[in-house]
Amino acid sequence: MTKNETKTIGPARRILGDLALALAAALTADVTVIMLRRIASVVLKTDYQNIFRHELILCAVLLLAALDLRFGVFTARKGILLKGIGWALRCAILLGTALILFFCGKVAAGSLIDTAQPAQHAIVLGMALQNGQPTDDLLSRLNTAQRYLAQNPDTTLILTGGNAGEDGRTEAAVMRDLLLVQGVSEESLRLEDRASTTKENFRNTAQMLDPSAPVVLISSNYHMDRAVRTAESAGFTQVLRLPAPSDPLSFGANMMWEVILDLNELKTGVLT
Repeated sequence: MTKNETKTIGPARRILGDLALALAAALTADVTVIMLRRIASVVLKTDYQNIFRHELILCAVLLLAALDLRFGVFTARKGILLKGIGWALRCAILLGTALILFFCGKVAAGSLIDTAQPAQHAIVLGMALQNGQPTDDLLSRLNTAQRYLAQNPDTTLILTGGNAGEDGRTEAAVMRDLLLVQGVSEESLRLEDRASTTKENFRNTAQMLDPSAPVVLISSNYHMDRAVRTAESAGFTQVLRLPAPSDPLSFGANMMWEVILDLNELKTGVLT
């Protein structure tokens, strides 16, 4: 790094750079630990491995942006050509970072919106089982659904999710069994247990009820933004949000998962 470049990095920039590095490193660690644990325990390992690779790419972009903010790594070179290349790289990294942060903001904002009201049906989205067992986030979705049902006893819960575990039970079947143990009547439950994606969840569910009627959507808070868009693309016109709390220690990894799918939607125009 040149003396002139060093002078441009004042105390405020150093503090911001240190903070950005700490946050980017923490996010990378969260993504790595959470995703490796999930890959080792889910059925759809290939899908999770693919998402994990893309998450690491996004984390690398954020780390490079933080390094440049702290140390000016892209323009700390002599010569017009090297400076020009450095500035081009800096602009590309900044553009990528801005895009990532924009979608992170969308996910975070969507996680805070609760518009639930009484409705005839509530859709509870499933999620991949780990070693055949529900995750903490799936249990949170069920707890949220159970509380909603207690307040609205005439509502029918539509439990969604295929992707059977090693014991042959689908996500929807596992959810039903857990709710029955908690005292929920079987008459209050219906299953959509054929889907392997959120898009298929809603497409199949739209055939089970009137998609023009109000419906409450119950999913993890980080998933709500994309889940609502997917429901609307399947024909649901009055989607009421009821986000379930998620594990704060894995929110970063889950948020990056959503960002990956949002970026894929931006690229292909196709919701998954």
